Amino acid sequence: MEQAGFLGELLIEQGLLTKEQLSEAREEQTRTGRLLGHILVDFGFVEENDILLTLGKQLGMEVVDLSTVDIPQEILKKVSSSTAKLYGVIPIRIKGNVLTVAMADPLNPNILDDLRFTLSCDVRGAISNPEEMEAAILKFYGEEDESIEDLLSEMDDELSSEISEIDSDGITDIASLQELANDAPVIKLLNLILIQAIKDRASDVHFEPFEKEFKVRYRIDGALYEMVPPPKHLALAISSRIKVMADLDIAERRLPQDGRIQLNVSGRNVDLRISTLPTQFGESVVMRVLDRTVVALDLEKLGLYKDDMDKIEELIEKPNGIIILTGPTGSGKTTTLYSALKRINKIEDKIITTEDPIEYDLEGIMQVAIKPSIGLTFARCLRSILRQDPDKVMVGEVRDLETAQIAIQASLTGHLVFTTLHTNDAPGCITRLVDMGIEPFLITSTVQASIAQRLIRKICEDCKEKLEVTQEMLARINLTHKDIEGRPIYHGKGCSKCNQTGYRGRMGIFEMFLMNDALRSLVLDVAPTSVLRQKAKESGMFTLREDAVRKLLDGATTIEEVARET
Repeated sequence: MEQAGFLGELLIEQGLLTKEQLSEAREEQTRTGRLLGHILVDFGFVEENDILLTLGKQLGMEVVDLSTVDIPQEILKKVSSSTAKLYGVIPIRIKGNVLTVAMADPLNPNILDDLRFTLSCDVRGAISNPEEMEAAILKFYGEEDESIEDLLSEMDDELSSEISEIDSDGITDIASLQELANDAPVIKLLNLILIQAIKDRASDVHFEPFEKEFKVRYRIDGALYEMVPPPKHLALAISSRIKVMADLDIAERRLPQDGRIQLNVSGRNVDLRISTLPTQFGESVVMRVLDRTVVALDLEKLGLYKDDMDKIEELIEKPNGIIILTGPTGSGKTTTLYSALKRINKIEDKIITTEDPIEYDLEGIMQVAIKPSIGLTFARCLRSILRQDPDKVMVGEVRDLETAQIAIQASLTGHLVFTTLHTNDAPGCITRLVDMGIEPFLITSTVQASIAQRLIRKICEDCKEKLEVTQEMLARINLTHKDIEGRPIYHGKGCSKCNQTGYRGRMGIFEMFLMNDALRSLVLDVAPTSVLRQKAKESGMFTLREDAVRKLLDGATTIEEVARET
């Protein structure tokens, strides 16, 4: 019996859950991919303790109260801090060759298998709850972490000879690939890379095979940083390990694949989106890290000035019309849209989104993932959504004329529509819609605003210091000493808190093109983007560059960031 079904049936047998409740929770599980136990507790159907006791009875595992146990240091040393944090486990006793570990997720059989491989001994599970586990890991392991460099130097001795000698093109049978993926040092190295990525708040982890080396890079605050490269011959082993974790076809190395891995690291639910791509020297693998604790879906925290905040709040309260966000991939459009939807999510309004893919679960909002492979496109989704009696709709992206037309139709029939477009600036959205084939009179009667945004890195507060500014520096962003009126300019000199980068965190810069009568008449005359931009500036629009300079003069960012992003 499948594990999630197993838990549901058990709880029904115990009289703790009804079939209707289980059916509702399973629907949510299919939609989000979250663990059934977490959903049942979140929905208030069962208490967490009931789940633990029921599982303990059925699986023959003891239930451990970690807040009361005392664990000797020699037993704690059996499991490294990175392994404990990644799997949510704590070793509690050892008898002969059998190590017993308390687990926050006892229904995941892969954890015990991985630990047997990694620790080279028999491992048995005991049941604990996630909150106690998080507190115990902090109590027994503290902030200590192994370093990837130390592990790589150890691995030279520890690596199995098969891995050192493999010819990655020669391996095609699944058994050999499984063996590679389950090699203890490989599991340990990948665990450490993931722990480090989550700790450093990386948004992506890149595994890149080249002819003579295998690179691992983290994207932190929009910039890529390289870590110590693992040996080249580990490329296949690591990509195979990731595929095993993401339930991908381990033997398919000629076609791209997509998957996801869900982890609970130090009590935080982290979702990893996996993408593999066959390249000249092996498979490139990229993990997108969706850590819900890092992203604050709050309009107040996006970096908006009060005047811009007031404009956005007025826009999102309108009864109908279209609000367009624009910017390149990774410019924070989704976060801004989610924050706006969260702000207007009231019990009296029905909000439906269609996304590719769904990045974060929004409580109380219906979210639909598009699947072009089966014909479920934005346009088709949007048509069906309008039959679901929504008040407000979000369309992930307007990619074609058909989607644009339905979005306009939706706004004309009394819906507020949020969407995104790929253009360089806010006025460019209007020109893009005209190029798509939308009639200018429809644009003027539906589009309320287009908002361009980018993300710039913030100076690390722990190592922030004044900078002696030269005219050459200011010339990079077309400013003079007179423009900055003697206001101090800052930079970060680099410290341990920001990994010596001088930056920590990011904020948005915005350009708001708000439709008014003067702009409507220009749109009807099909005026070029440059004319629309000039008129919008006369009406009070700050350009991306001007908003970035405001943040530079407020001491939030650096000259380099303003030059790089605008």
